Parts: sequence; structure tokens; C-alpha cells
Amino acid sequence: MAAELLDLSVPITTGMPVYPGDPEVEAVPALTVADSGVNVLRLHMGSQTGTHVDAPFHIDDALPRLDELPLSRFTGPAVVMDARGLASRTPITPDLLPDGLAPGVVLLIATGWSSHWGTDDYLAHPYPSPETAEAIVAAGVRTVGIDALSADRTPPPGSDDFSLAAHRVLCGAGAVIAENLTGLGPLVAAQAEGRPIDVSLFPLPLTAADGAPVRAIAHLGTP
Repeated sequence: MAAELLDLSVPITTGMPVYPGDPEVEAVPALTVADSGVNVLRLHMGSQTGTHVDAPFHIDDALPRLDELPLSRFTGPAVVMDARGLASRTPITPDLLPDGLAPGVVLLIATGWSSHWGTDDYLAHPYPSPETAEAIVAAGVRTVGIDALSADRTPPPGSDDFSLAAHRVLCGAGAVIAENLTGLGPLVAAQAEGRPIDVSLFPLPLTAADGAPVRAIAHLGTP
């Protein structure tokens, strides 16, 4: 079985889904070949657009900014947590955590919720409980990704039931969180087949930032 690369990123397009209250996304021509001899896009978007990473600074001014983190925080061997099949807005509990968590490992939480991308149901994703976040940190993991809008519960429209409980545990320990991953199902299958998985989540090099979009890539090796 040959090694392969899988793109775990959502495309950045005008009008794409964003976290409620975040800047809307616009990607439109600024220059065209017809008028200027070259094609150049003008981009308007927030730092948390699409598939992105949160730096600890995202939730606390005193915590490290994106450019203060080592590059090693954005890549490494991955272990996949299979949290698919949970109901809407269900906490993901520690008993679902897989074996193999250790310092340097990237934990990818597969909820299957990326199938709801672009619909209202995408906001109703499962999310790690604070206890799960604490267990992740206790295992030495400092890089976590999830195929959902947030690592915490996203309030329903019109609700002010906002929480950053899991963010505070993870980011408080210096971890980075990748959100809006997609296509984690094949990684669950690859892990079951004994295929090694490495993942890269390198962000745009924004100075003093709370986070940035990433091109998330998984490398599947042979068993």
C-alpha cells in the first residue's frame, strides 16, 4: 500500500461559514489579466477563518502568541479519536480517548461533523468536555485538532450560553487547537489498519496573532 497525502482543509471562499460574530469572508478579484496583465485576489477574512489554529493568546492576553510558538507544535505523528455518532451538542468524554497519547503527538478528534459544513447543523457539533481536555493535557499532548467549528460548545442562535472551558484548559497548558478540519473519516480507517499517520498544521506567519488559517495535510504511511 503506497503512502499518500490527504488534505484535511476546507476551501476558503466568499461567504463561507464562520464562527458567529467573526468577520465574513470575501475573496474577489483585485486585479485581472484583462485589465492589469495579472490575476490577484483581494482577501477579507478573520484570523479564525476556515481550517485554522488557535494560539493560546486567542483566549488570554498573557498567553503565547502564534509567532511565539515552536514550529514543532504544528506537526507530528497523529492519533485519531473516534467520536463519531454522537448526538448534537454532546460533550465528548474521556472514555473515548485513544491509546498512544504522549508528548509530541497530535490528537485529531473525529466527530464526523464536517459532513454538516455549510448547514445550520454545523453549529450543533459535539465538543470535548473540560475533563477530556484535562486528560489530554495530562497525557502531554499539546496539539489538538477537531473536525468541528470549535473545541467548545457553540451556542445555539439567540443563546448567550458561551463557554471556553476546553479552550482554557488546552490553551492554558500552551496547546494549539486546530478547528474546522474535514475528512477525518479515512484517518480513522487508516489507524485501524495500522498505518502510521503524520499531520502538518502550519499556519500563516502572522505576527503577534491569536491564530491563522492552515493547510492541514495528513501523510499516511504503510503498515
